[in-house]
Amino acid sequence: MASGFNVAVVGATGAVGVEMVETLAKRNFPVRNLRLLASSRSVGKTMTFKGEALPITELGQDSFKGIDIALFSAGTARSKEFRAACVQAGAVMIDNSSAFRMDADVPLVVPEVNPEDVKLHKGVIANPNCCTAIMVVAVYPLHKVNPVRRLVVDTYQAASGAGAKAMAELEEQTAAVLKGSKDLKIEALPQRIAFNLFPQVDAFLDNGYTKEEMKFLNETRKIMHHPTLLVSATCVRVPVLRAHSEAVHLEFERPMTAAEARAVLAKAPGIQVVDEPANKRYPMPIDASGMYDCLVGRIRQDLSLPDGRGIALFVSGDQLLKGAALNAVQIAELL
Repeated sequence: MASGFNVAVVGATGAVGVEMVETLAKRNFPVRNLRLLASSRSVGKTMTFKGEALPITELGQDSFKGIDIALFSAGTARSKEFRAACVQAGAVMIDNSSAFRMDADVPLVVPEVNPEDVKLHKGVIANPNCCTAIMVVAVYPLHKVNPVRRLVVDTYQAASGAGAKAMAELEEQTAAVLKGSKDLKIEALPQRIAFNLFPQVDAFLDNGYTKEEMKFLNETRKIMHHPTLLVSATCVRVPVLRAHSEAVHLEFERPMTAAEARAVLAKAPGIQVVDEPANKRYPMPIDASGMYDCLVGRIRQDLSLPDGRGIALFVSGDQLLKGAALNAVQIAELL
């Protein structure tokens, strides 16, 4: 029998699903058979995997027979609907939605931070929110050498975070504005995105924060095993096609210089330090797009903490890769 694993990708035709298929190929994941699952609308189409055209089949309760690992990126409702069928068939579900992230029996994993948590799974492992994953890759190496007490983050989130339709909407609106049109189609996002930005990602909660902003608090605490970490986030959608960026302010238990922080990050996995302001070199989403690593720069003392316990930095990472597909495949590699 051929070696390798039988892998399913659920939501294979979506923006993240397409990247999952490509990432499995690019990283030479040991796939014996690949099953591409989507809604009935995609049945009859094919996708290419390592030069072979594979059919897309309709997702159903019997789709996981013989599957070892199932990568899910079809939304919260689908994840909840098919969890039992997947696990009962003997497959390990790696879920990209928010459905199970905060469940006590589901590990929430970023392989550069908490790979050992994979061993605790009971059939389901959760992928974190895209922005959380990108941020903790940069924050955790510093936390290991000097515990972080407080974290303030402001995000610059690309259209890709809202899916392929939002990316198309940004392109269509931009083209329309450049042609002089004022009649813009606003469907995938809550506001016009062309030549604009707005401080809303996901729905607002009673405390004035959005669901996306609260994910930073809850998910970062869980991934870093740091239940007392103080976190405040403001999430902003910007007219960037792909890759999220974040301005992060960290308060540590002890003083830390920018040079010390830079030296720690230079050795950290999943990171490239791009920090030469004099040469106009710093993280940008256009450079992070398509990259597995996250770019970290603008590393400097946070002057609002005069005792030297603060560091400010800027990070850019590909939302579809480290924020989603790559992280899921890395979890599969740990399995």
